[in-house]
Amino acid sequence: MNQIAPLIIQAGLVLGFVVVTLFGTFFLSKIFGTSRHSKVKDENFECGIENQGDARFPVSVKYFLVAILFVLFDVEVIFFYPYAVNFKEMGVEGFLALLMFVSLFLTGFYYVIKKGALDWSNK
Repeated sequence: MNQIAPLIIQAGLVLGFVVVTLFGTFFLSKIFGTSRHSKVKDENFECGIENQGDARFPVSVKYFLVAILFVLFDVEVIFFYPYAVNFKEMGVEGFLALLMFVSLFLTGFYYVIKKGALDWSNK
């Protein structure tokens, strides 16, 4: 219990800070804030540019798919760093592990290409 007590204390302090901050800002806005609403006051201000249309327009899922794939493959590249730093100490075993990692990486990339995730032609 002595080892976990500091974690419990820290978690309690963090939770307490969040609760006090949320309630404090809510009550201070009720005390000092105004509640007058109008069409002009509630309108978004974007550098003097008039609003045109609705912000909720349809966006192709392919944009999100490419973003997720970028993050996935970009994070995988981070795992090359330990090998680049310690390649002499890792020896043949490290090289074989790297080859296995690269083969899994390329298998996933091949799967993405075969599924047509990167095909932007209009079918």
